[in-house]
Amino acid sequence: MYQFDITAGAKADLYRDLRAALDALTADEPDAIANMANAAALLWQYLPDLNWAGFYRFVADELVLGPFQGKAACIRIPLGKGVCGTAAATHTTQLVEDVHAFPGHIACDAASRSELVVPIVRDGMLIGVIDLDSPVPARFDAEDAAGCESLAALLAERLR
Repeated sequence: MYQFDITAGAKADLYRDLRAALDALTADEPDAIANMANAAALLWQYLPDLNWAGFYRFVADELVLGPFQGKAACIRIPLGKGVCGTAAATHTTQLVEDVHAFPGHIACDAASRSELVVPIVRDGMLIGVIDLDSPVPARFDAEDAAGCESLAALLAERLR
């Protein structure tokens, strides 16, 4: 059983602690699915105001649902479609304050109002994306993006 001391204070401290916990969970585990599952569980447990936290894996030129926490989700997303597909196609983080204003948004859960999607890239190659949804408008900010980018960088080396 794992127990982590995750700081609920400043976001920088929270993401530092999340990265340390994720590092400990994935350091000796070679299975990518197991590592994504534990990462999704950590995000779900410690990030407030989420209604979905998980992964889409890059498989055969599209995104395919990976481990997650939350309601059942869209299974396949074409590159360039919706927030996840845009992050995957551009290899850039997508921070969306209002998903209803995002052209082509794919609504897997009608309750979602904001979204943060961070691509996981190793050696210029897309592995997948971290996807966080919230029922709160403008839930995510630059600190969340930077924190999740740090987690994605760690996972890029652990998802083989």
